[in-house]
Amino acid sequence: MPSLSHPLQFVLVALAGWMNQQQRDVIDYLQEENRVLREQLGSRRLRFTDDQRRRLAGKARTLGRRLLREMTTIVTPDTLLAWHRTLIARRYDGSTRRGPGRPPVIAEIRALIVRMATENRGWGYTRIQGALANLEHDVSRGTIATVLREHGLEPAPDRLKKTTWAEFLTTHWEILAAADFFTVDVWTGRGLTRFAVLFIIDLSTRRIHIAGIAADPDAAWMSQMSRNLTDAADGF
Repeated sequence: MPSLSHPLQFVLVALAGWMNQQQRDVIDYLQEENRVLREQLGSRRLRFTDDQRRRLAGKARTLGRRLLREMTTIVTPDTLLAWHRTLIARRYDGSTRRGPGRPPVIAEIRALIVRMATENRGWGYTRIQGALANLEHDVSRGTIATVLREHGLEPAPDRLKKTTWAEFLTTHWEILAAADFFTVDVWTGRGLTRFAVLFIIDLSTRRIHIAGIAADPDAAWMSQMSRNLTDAADGF
């Protein structure tokens, strides 16, 4: 590679020296500006935001401790580098995302455990654990037991002995009925009178039966309606 001519070498050296001198002048000005700011602040302590600490720490880490000591900074080199170490530690610190012991089971998995135990009353903890594993959920038997206990669900043998509300309705649907009132306003010799109508609905057939009508239903009237409805021979 041919060497540069002497005039060109001189120009490059002169240009580099001029740029270095300009950079030194800029640094000298910024240092003097920092001294003035520190004099203005006096004994007052500067308050930095996390973003400001992050920006200063990043620049300080690039310069290094030796060069920082040669400069007049508003923060000591040790403080700047300590900020850098703290920010790096925070970045890789997962303690805020962890609780003590095992991580808690998320709500979706808890709901799935309860659903499996409710819909499959013969499934024990191990069977539920296997079903969860098939869905790629790694949950211990102890966690499953805790979730079911918190929801008032017993282990499989005890769950089999109890009848669910859905099973009760299915078994007794043909003999279940519901009762309620509606009102009717009627013109009578005393004027407009509101009557309460007690009706019964057969849930399996949806048929409606009028059980009684009264202008002023009271406890005695309701007791009589109950006897009428449950009479062995003529009751509902």
